[in-house]
Amino acid sequence: MTHIFARRDILSGAAAALAVSALSARPARAARPITLRVSSSAPPDKFGAHYLWFKPFQEELAKRVGERIVLEYFPNGQLGKEADVVNQVRTGSVDMIMTGASIWATVVPEFGMLDLGFLFNSYDHCARALDSGVGPAYDKLLQERAGVTILGWGFQVGARSVYTKAAVTTIAGLKGMKLRVLPTKAFIDTFNIIGAAPTPIPINEVYTAAQTGVVDGLEHDPGTVLAYKWDEVTQHCLLTRHVYTPMLAYIGKRGLAKIPDDLKAAFNEAALAATAACRAEVPSVEAEAVSQLKAKGLVFTEAPAADIAELKRRMADELYPAFLKQYPITEPMFAKIQATATPA
Repeated sequence: MTHIFARRDILSGAAAALAVSALSARPARAARPITLRVSSSAPPDKFGAHYLWFKPFQEELAKRVGERIVLEYFPNGQLGKEADVVNQVRTGSVDMIMTGASIWATVVPEFGMLDLGFLFNSYDHCARALDSGVGPAYDKLLQERAGVTILGWGFQVGARSVYTKAAVTTIAGLKGMKLRVLPTKAFIDTFNIIGAAPTPIPINEVYTAAQTGVVDGLEHDPGTVLAYKWDEVTQHCLLTRHVYTPMLAYIGKRGLAKIPDDLKAAFNEAALAATAACRAEVPSVEAEAVSQLKAKGLVFTEAPAADIAELKRRMADELYPAFLKQYPITEPMFAKIQATATPA
């Protein structure tokens, strides 16, 4: 069972608590269901990517455990900014969070490697690397340092590219442009090499920042652009495909401890099924998102191949060695990513 909460549901919590208190006085007929609070900064639809993993997880979990586990889903950042919710997942006041890898770089800086520019050349490449040992290695790091477990590695709705108000047709055209990026070193370093002026802004403030001219544009995947209606404040997309971002489902130590032993296998099986479903659906959802954005008037332009080749060279020469030197524990993971660039 899943409950998707709106803000008014949260505000009515006090009244509901009184009703629950009264009901709890009655004789129990069955064990109470286990309730997990799940946070997402995205809208509850497929273009927001988070729901693309969560919905099959909810369905697969219900098939296996019925109503013994209740998922309370809070989309649109209702439980707070992601940086704050991350801490709530660690302390146990929120059980699960759907988000990318970059937000955890403040706790486990090695996570930043996954957001280095042009590290992956496709989502197929990303999947091969994650499933060949990179994913479990990051899960181990996160469990050791934060007490948080990765349930699944899904994908965002397409590769990240650059969306701007003014038309840009080359990488040189991005020079000095204020572009909203995620507030992590990997993204800032990547866009410094690109030549733009990276401007970290929380995701729920991006629309206003672009609308009011705080930034000249942003970078993200087409599904997220559509979900957040950023096509209303940008008119052009330069297809750089600079990052293929994983979308992850995390559960804190206290949340995981709520799952009884007899349900743990089913819980993990549902997560694996959700990951497979999410990955399989992303290509068609991305195509649909791009089609809708074009219909709304957003103009897509391929970045020149020579420009992209030069950026890849600079990332390999400047960005990757510096990161590996600072975080040498990532060297085996980086090697695995390089080794899986083409199918075996």
